Amino acid sequence: MSLFKPGHDHRLPLYQRVRDELLENISAGNWLPDNPIPTENELTKIYGVAIGTIRKAVDTLVNDGLLYRSQGRGTFVRRPDFNASLFRFFRQMSSDGRFVMPKSQLLSRTLKKPPQYATEALKIGGNDEAICLERLRFLEDRVVLTEEIWLPAPLFASLVDLELSEFGNLLYPFYEQQCGQLIASAKETLTIASASTSIAKALNTDENSPVAVIERVAYGYDKTPLEYRISHGSAETFCYQIEIA
Repeated sequence: MSLFKPGHDHRLPLYQRVRDELLENISAGNWLPDNPIPTENELTKIYGVAIGTIRKAVDTLVNDGLLYRSQGRGTFVRRPDFNASLFRFFRQMSSDGRFVMPKSQLLSRTLKKPPQYATEALKIGGNDEAICLERLRFLEDRVVLTEEIWLPAPLFASLVDLELSEFGNLLYPFYEQQCGQLIASAKETLTIASASTSIAKALNTDENSPVAVIERVAYGYDKTPLEYRISHGSAETFCYQIEIA
């Protein structure tokens, strides 16, 4: 396989061009999460480069968190655990003191022009439409999070005609299954705000009471923005904890 095809920056070191080729295979879905990529010996034959170059390219993707090595098994595409990331901020316990993952209820799915903050996050045109999902997350019978989710319409067009009941509790595997869009990484911003009338009603709290706000932009393996999500949760259950060595 040629590493000198049009569109590649031929000034880059050879290992970086190999890295870009590997990333293209992941982004295109040729190598799926939790599945092994070809061995180093196989990659040397595919790209016609030394094994040291292959190893350095793979090391770069491992360091970026896109691949992981399993001793004796090979190198695999990593599937991040985004729900663990989100719920580290909230003390979500059942009535008997166990940690549980909240269930979800999709309230609506609409195709419309998004607000400016979603347009900017998704890097889409100001007149482009996007898919908006409004969702609640429940712990037992109590709403613990509200979610407003925006998706670029061309990439998620197959979601427009689905029944709301067909949407899964975990959206990222659902995106992969229905649309072939794989979420690889995300950037989150955490702030504290006052509950609006609608947020307060949904969370069963007082208007203007403090709520934690988590904004997330999720990206594909090629760093294309695939989802913008804003979540609100009561500050009463919010807990920030970090270990500093």
